[in-house]
Amino acid sequence: MESESDRSGRNVVRRLYDWVLSWAETRYGGVALFVLAFFESSFFPIPPDVLQIALSAGKPRNAFWYATIALFGSVLGALLGYCIGYYFWAAASDFFFTYILNKNLFDIVSDKYNSNAFWSIFTAAFTPIPYKIFTIAAGVCQISIPILVVASVVGRGMRFFGVGLLMFLFGAGIRSFIDNHFNKLTIIFTILLIGGFVVVKFLFK
Repeated sequence: MESESDRSGRNVVRRLYDWVLSWAETRYGGVALFVLAFFESSFFPIPPDVLQIALSAGKPRNAFWYATIALFGSVLGALLGYCIGYYFWAAASDFFFTYILNKNLFDIVSDKYNSNAFWSIFTAAFTPIPYKIFTIAAGVCQISIPILVVASVVGRGMRFFGVGLLMFLFGAGIRSFIDNHFNKLTIIFTILLIGGFVVVKFLFK
C-alpha cells in the first residue's frame, strides 16, 4: 500500500511537471526550455524532455529546433555543474547531498571516474541516470573539460534528437499519452533510474 510520503513525493513531482509544461503555452517556451535544460544539468529534478515534448507537440515541424535548444542548454549547464564541483564543492557539498544528490552513487562515480570518464558521462547523458551527479563529480575529480563536453554533446544529442524525431513523426499523440499515463510512467522512470544506478556500479567495478 502506498505510503503518505510516497503520495506526497509524487504530488510534488506532478506539480513541478505541470509547472514546467505551463511554459509551453507561453511565447517564452523556447527560452524556458533552454533554462530548464541548463539547470537540470546541475540541480533541477525535472528533465528537459518534458518541455521539449510539449513544445514539439504544438509545433512538430520545429521538433529538431527544440532538440537543439535543449542540447545547447544542457551542455552549457554541464559546465555549471563542473564549476560547482571544481570551485565550490567544499562549501556546497552538504546542501547537494541533503537535497539533490545521492552520496553513495556520487562516491562511486568520484572513486573510479578517471578510468571511465567518457563512457560514464555519455551513459549518464543518454539515460535516466542522474546527469547532474556526473557533471558535478567531473569538476570535483578535475576531469578534462573537452571529455565532458564531447561526451555530453554525443549523449545528450542522441537523447534530445531521438525525442525530436519521435515528435516530428508522431506529434501531439505522445504528449497525450504521457498526460494520461503519468503515474505509470513515473513508476517506470523510477525503475529505469534504479537500473541506471546498477549500470553505474557495473561500469565502475
